[in-house]
Amino acid sequence: MQALVVDFALIALFVIQHTVMARKSFKKWWTNLVSKHVERSTFVLFSSVAIILLLWYWKPLPQTIWEIESTWASLILDWGFWLGWLVLFLSTWMIDHFNLFGIKQVWNYMQGKELNPPRFMEPGFYKYVRHPLMLGFLIAFWSISHMTLGHLIFSGGMTLYIFIGVYFEEKTMVRHFGDKYEDYRRRVPKFLPGLKSEA
Repeated sequence: MQALVVDFALIALFVIQHTVMARKSFKKWWTNLVSKHVERSTFVLFSSVAIILLLWYWKPLPQTIWEIESTWASLILDWGFWLGWLVLFLSTWMIDHFNLFGIKQVWNYMQGKELNPPRFMEPGFYKYVRHPLMLGFLIAFWSISHMTLGHLIFSGGMTLYIFIGVYFEEKTMVRHFGDKYEDYRRRVPKFLPGLKSEA
């Protein structure tokens, strides 16, 4: 029981940190304390700390939920795990990896350059799904041949947060890009390529 409480608390810590620091109202307050050029990098820093705490203090719950013993099926899932991380990593490069992690903002400031506001793009994977980065996470979280209770709690909690986060992110994108993003939503599915657009 104690392990369950600790694990849920660690997921909640990450979710709260990520949600609060991503809000426009928090960013406005935060940039009164720190330069706007480091706002993104401090968000990434605190997110990394939350993840480190989650990994460090996570309590294993080894009870088996499912275990796939078939060699070929297990191999597919093992490869799926790495495929998920590859999709995630490539997706960050397609939308400007260094900007996403707050490095470009600091570098431009040090060079005395203004950072151009983000523009709407549909590079690479983004032509086929609106959130390939999150799709990569989902594939990695669920591609496992031996699912324990602890892994199920982690995957389930993070999956729920991804769906909630994407819902609010899309509202922000519509406000920022207007009709361009609305058209994108009509044409391109949210997570599953080849399907009719999931608004």
